[in-house]
Amino acid sequence: MEAVLTHLRGAIERGEYAKGDKLPSEAELCRTLEVSRPVLREALRALQAMGLTVSKTGKGTFVIANSVEDPTFGDYAASDLLEVRRHVEIPVAGYAALRRTPENLDHLAHLLDRMERETDTTAWVAMDTLFHLAVAEAAQNPVFRRVIEEIRDALARQSAFLTELGGRREQSNREHRAIVEALIDGNEHDAVRSMSHHLDRVETSLTEIVRSTRADIPPHGGPEA
Repeated sequence: MEAVLTHLRGAIERGEYAKGDKLPSEAELCRTLEVSRPVLREALRALQAMGLTVSKTGKGTFVIANSVEDPTFGDYAASDLLEVRRHVEIPVAGYAALRRTPENLDHLAHLLDRMERETDTTAWVAMDTLFHLAVAEAAQNPVFRRVIEEIRDALARQSAFLTELGGRREQSNREHRAIVEALIDGNEHDAVRSMSHHLDRVETSLTEIVRSTRADIPPHGGPEA
């Protein structure tokens, strides 16, 4: 999927598909790139998340920009999502360290163990959003949980994006483990620091994907193996 995405993104950024152009049909792209339709559709979804294309039902996929500025995840731009997450999830982690119950800790530990064993990306992404909901629940303030629920779909889309393109899963598991250990210790400072580090790494991964240079883009032709 990453190779297909890199190829299509490169074609758009080089101007082979100009703003307003319609991409070839899925069937044609599958034949040209020699990939299955599910793989192609994942790449097309990533292009749309990057803000390069838009999909119109019954009409196809159209180019709307020739460079990546600010990816979108569901209803929210990545920059807006991250700004809110910093203002909500970092203090939430601190409250959770002070207020968590044994039940909260058992739930988080069980969830983290499952995430560290999981190999399926879709299942892991679903648990990733559950993890952040569980931390909000441990803060014992229903408003915090409601806020995370509101952005849950965007979090899942962002998580899938970073997992597929940034190889974030193992790194994210380690960051989640640090957060849980701080909650177990009841250490507010470490919980805040661990959540802050986690969001810093999310931002760094997003930036690296968005700013990938044209030198990383293969020349005309099919995607690299």
